[in-house]
Amino acid sequence: MKKVFTIALALIISMPLFAEKPEVSEEKNVLKVNTLSLIVGTGSVFYEREISDLTSAQLGVAYLNYKFGDTRFSGIILTPEVRIYAKQDAIDGFYIGPYVRYQNYNVAVDESNDEAGYTNFGGGVSLGRQWVTNSGFTMDLFFGGHYATGIASAELEGESFESDRFEGFRTRIGFALGFAF
Repeated sequence: MKKVFTIALALIISMPLFAEKPEVSEEKNVLKVNTLSLIVGTGSVFYEREISDLTSAQLGVAYLNYKFGDTRFSGIILTPEVRIYAKQDAIDGFYIGPYVRYQNYNVAVDESNDEAGYTNFGGGVSLGRQWVTNSGFTMDLFFGGHYATGIASAELEGESFESDRFEGFRTRIGFALGFAF
């Protein structure tokens, strides 16, 4: 994880701008996909909308669906975020983004009535850099963390169990590609 963090920080600091642009972007919307979440088999899509010269609002929606043998893992992640940009060009530049995150996962075993679930809610902050080229191509590199609390529940062989001991700090990192319009 330390290596990924170092690479992300190096990219944010050293990545050059791709093309000369007007001082303020004309685009107001960005649609993008988090390429790092694809590595772990989760589809993660973001929609960002400029609110003012310095702020934007973003909604991230992710879905996972794994199957290992007879066990199926599935779930959804919702991440609304407000981004505050360092310069008066919301959607293009360095930003800080406070966010909340909701996660809901299910685990089911084929040929069994056994099921388990996990629900998690928390909030945190991410730091990042988003680039928008003249053609509208976007890259968004971000990292941060949040504090969350969750409840795990299971129904095994007709008995129900629940635990609320899942709380703590979690990291968030991503590299999203998309387009502005």
